[in-house]
Amino acid sequence: MIQRIQSLYLLLTVILMGILCFIPLASFLSGGEVYKLFAWGIRATGPHPTVVVPSVYMGILLGLSILVPLVTIFLYKRRLIQIRLCIVEMVLLVGMELYVVFYLYKVWKTISVQASHQLVFSVVDLFPLISLVLVYLAFRAIARDEALVRSMDRIR
Repeated sequence: MIQRIQSLYLLLTVILMGILCFIPLASFLSGGEVYKLFAWGIRATGPHPTVVVPSVYMGILLGLSILVPLVTIFLYKRRLIQIRLCIVEMVLLVGMELYVVFYLYKVWKTISVQASHQLVFSVVDLFPLISLVLVYLAFRAIARDEALVRSMDRIR
């Protein structure tokens, strides 16, 4: 049910994490070459773009962090399962952000030994953190709905 506020939060999470599939997370300039960090690997740009370092696990985490809130939206009649899936999604998002930081550190350490190097961050690096806040808000709204339903059951 999209009219519930938690469904909107989860839908925004799906959209933000879906954007990460197509936009580079960071750009590296090293020795005249430009490298871009995508969810599925680091690509060298130029006339023939090639994947220099694959990051399959980050891509899998991204895919799961898109799939879990999408499934959670359609389980609107099972609030306890929605709560658990929100917790799983929060763990996935923290893992995704840690993986991005790990890759940025790894690449920065590799290119910093060269004379001319530059690292350019992107705004999309914050999308997992924004999604984490949105999932937390959805978690609170689902828990509030569950508490309301339980209080109504006590009155009957």
